[in-house]
Amino acid sequence: MPISVGRGPGVREQASAEVLALWRSAQAVCFDVDSTLCEDESIDELAAFQGLGAEVAALTASAMGGTVLFEVALAARLDLMRPSAATLAAFLAAHPPRLTPGIPELVARLQARGADVFLVSGGFRAIIDPIADLLAIPRDHVYANTILFQEDGSYAGFDCAELTSHSGGKATAARQIRAHYGYAPLVMVGDGATDAEARQPGGADAFIGYGGAVRRPAVAAAADWYVLSIQPLLDALD
Repeated sequence: MPISVGRGPGVREQASAEVLALWRSAQAVCFDVDSTLCEDESIDELAAFQGLGAEVAALTASAMGGTVLFEVALAARLDLMRPSAATLAAFLAAHPPRLTPGIPELVARLQARGADVFLVSGGFRAIIDPIADLLAIPRDHVYANTILFQEDGSYAGFDCAELTSHSGGKATAARQIRAHYGYAPLVMVGDGATDAEARQPGGADAFIGYGGAVRRPAVAAAADWYVLSIQPLLDALD
């Protein structure tokens, strides 16, 4: 029986038999991190820590909603924030990860079923690597951005060679993961427009939209299955 999960016109309120089969048989699952694996947007939290929350949150909303190229929004946010290595370290000490309820169980169950789990994020490795460690996800399964620092620890920019520093980067990451490991099926789970882009030939076979933290109408409409909590994904594995 299809599982009811979403709401609103144009949203796939039920997971089709085909999508359920892809989810249950996935050899790899790629999770977005901010507002999906975790309850908040780490770049917004870091900005708030620096006293720049409102300005940066507006740029994040534009990037995740698909109205501004991701690389433009990323550069604008970091140019505004210019976090030093010391600032980032202080932020990490004061803000332990806030995992979305159900995520630890979901990741563990996927891994127990033999699925490999990847984190594919426009966020920062310094914040995401500890989350990967917490969930027993190998760090070489993390695709994220790298903040660069001068020798004195001051902000020096970000690594443009990281796949997820660009619009379409998550799609490129999904294709690269699939080509390297030969996974089939591969499923992407996330809340943003950049996550929806991963569903394309040679990339993700299905895109599951997550709206438990932030509901984005364009993302909900693009999703093969739209969920408002992690529980339906757990239930579908039973």
